Amino acid sequence: MRKTVSSCKEITRNLWWSWDTEAKEIFRELSPILWERVNHNPVELLRHISNDELQARFQCTLGEKTERVAARFRSYMAETDTWAARNTPELVKNPVAYFCAEFGIHESVRIYSGGLGVLAGDHIKSASDLGINFVGVTLFYKEGYFRQYLNHDGWQLEDYPLQYPECLPIEKVTGPDGKDLIISVSIAQSEVFAQAWRLKVGRATLYLLDTNIPANESHYRDICCRVYGGDQNMRINQEIVLGIGGVRLLDALGITPAVYHMNEGHSAFLTLELLSKELAAGTPMEDARQKVRSRCVFTTHTPVPAGHDRFSRDMMHYTFDHYLSQNGIDFDDLMLLGAEDRSNPYGLFTMTVLALNFSRAANGVSKLHGEVSRQMWKTLYGVESEADVPIGHITNGVHAQSWATPTTDRFWRRFTDSLDTLTGSQKAAEEILSRVPDEDLWCLRFHLKRNLIDFIHRYLANQLFHQHTYSMYPEYDSSRLAKNTLSPDVLTIGFARRFATYKRAPLVFRDLDRLNRIINHPTMPVQIVFAGKAHPHDDAGKEYIRQIVEHSRRPQFAGKTIFLENYNLGVAKRMVSGVDVWLNNPVRPMEASGTSGEKTVLNGGLNFSVLDGWWPEAYNGENGWSIGNGEMFENHEDQDRFDAEKLYDVLEHQIIPTFYERDENNLPVKWLRKVRNAIATIATVYNTHRMVKEYAVKYYLNRD
Repeated sequence: MRKTVSSCKEITRNLWWSWDTEAKEIFRELSPILWERVNHNPVELLRHISNDELQARFQCTLGEKTERVAARFRSYMAETDTWAARNTPELVKNPVAYFCAEFGIHESVRIYSGGLGVLAGDHIKSASDLGINFVGVTLFYKEGYFRQYLNHDGWQLEDYPLQYPECLPIEKVTGPDGKDLIISVSIAQSEVFAQAWRLKVGRATLYLLDTNIPANESHYRDICCRVYGGDQNMRINQEIVLGIGGVRLLDALGITPAVYHMNEGHSAFLTLELLSKELAAGTPMEDARQKVRSRCVFTTHTPVPAGHDRFSRDMMHYTFDHYLSQNGIDFDDLMLLGAEDRSNPYGLFTMTVLALNFSRAANGVSKLHGEVSRQMWKTLYGVESEADVPIGHITNGVHAQSWATPTTDRFWRRFTDSLDTLTGSQKAAEEILSRVPDEDLWCLRFHLKRNLIDFIHRYLANQLFHQHTYSMYPEYDSSRLAKNTLSPDVLTIGFARRFATYKRAPLVFRDLDRLNRIINHPTMPVQIVFAGKAHPHDDAGKEYIRQIVEHSRRPQFAGKTIFLENYNLGVAKRMVSGVDVWLNNPVRPMEASGTSGEKTVLNGGLNFSVLDGWWPEAYNGENGWSIGNGEMFENHEDQDRFDAEKLYDVLEHQIIPTFYERDENNLPVKWLRKVRNAIATIATVYNTHRMVKEYAVKYYLNRD
């Protein structure tokens, strides 16, 4: 059994296990309570279980399962007949270097905050599955993003628990001499040093730079402390380590990328390092700029001007003075590279502009966002028509296997060999769906909803236990804790995302009397589950959370609207699988793409959204519902009033009646018809396998 113990530990060292159902089941079977306590982290789990126990436990069927999973993992890692090998062999020979400030791969590795990181995590998983030689670069945040908890008034507070390398599936990057590999960057007048960690994500590799080492002055050790933490000075320091430090790390490792992909502007300083290398080699400035452009692509995720990183001239001069003196770049020339007005080097330095100036191709993350981006950056290109702005679009998707629960995965494997087959094409999906009885599909929905409701009950009980009070939700007090106030028979709506104000989380509460009639309808009731975090500096977002908690305590909504603390990938997976309807009501067109609604589809959920982000492309009238038809008002109050009215109207007259209309077998046939349509038209298109293939062909290889 020692071999099986070794096999188990081998699996834990690669995050491939995080999208393999049977692998996750092994760790849960070892200790369900510990598995929850360590936030589904198998490395930490095994630190609490002795080898003697493992050897004994693996004597039975658990050992057979472990060896079966290990064999499948090794086969996956050794496979050479991949999509990339057949279609993009250039991207097998030389890697794609993908730079992003956060990666949301799994809840146990807390180096992400929100949608950007989750998209990057799904991107790297699909790149692995497709066989693309893929190298990610980010920072190792020792405190990660914050843990959210709410005080008695429902106000968000933050806690920053440390994450320790020895409890994560990472290893120190070393040089040929076996010593820690250390790179350095110039920040102001100081030399800042960084070590690196290696995290395996299937066949792909993610490198995490870390400045928390003794060689640095104390204030530089905290550069990699928190995701998006600190002030503007901390932000620029993080982006220098990510961009310039990331290029230097790849050079030190002898990695020559086929292309550098900047996922959002945080990493755009990498272009300065590539430029400096060209200049140092004697390449004339204009030729050097063109060479850098030929190697870089850029994805923007931000549809509003205020959301892009900008730094003052004084901050740029202070931070880059020493770096520029080393590399022979004129400061005014540098400022022009990031200037929104190219005739004025005395304004702010914009990271997105730097990325656009040095990219051979750029894209938004949905068709609508591409249009918004071309309009936003038109002045940079001096063209008459927005259609001539060289910013395209590749609509975001999700990694299907990561967002299908074990229940969902087992369900679909009854009808097909893998989720990849189901999501491969609409024709394939329709053929598979034709073999799925309505009774089975409805059974899946009840199973998933029961799983969610049981999870919420345990989650709230644990939350209240740690608060040493039962005042957050009176309906869950000590005398009634055993009574689950939510019901799998009731239409369940989910809303969970970053609590930026433009996402308008409390919109459904705009008319409390009308919502009361909807939620407490005598024969067609509704329940709503909320979750999400506001940025620590976003008091307006925190106020939205407080409002929702306050409303959920009202007698008419108690036990029927719930807010779950500390939203993370684990909570997200439970919610997108269990809810019947995924609600999304941002101010159009401020949602660049959004992917949460795409995640619910394979689990049999349906979308109800403003026509923003990816939804205008996917919505066909039969695979979900829209809030309005894309109407836009200049006055925010008018917009909220209009959208809230449409939200209530569609809920009352379309969604709720369709859900509760049953045939002679008590099946909601019309509802299930929409579920089938959604799976066939959404899951087959809005996935990261399709998305990464598009990046590979159109952007990485620049093919038509």
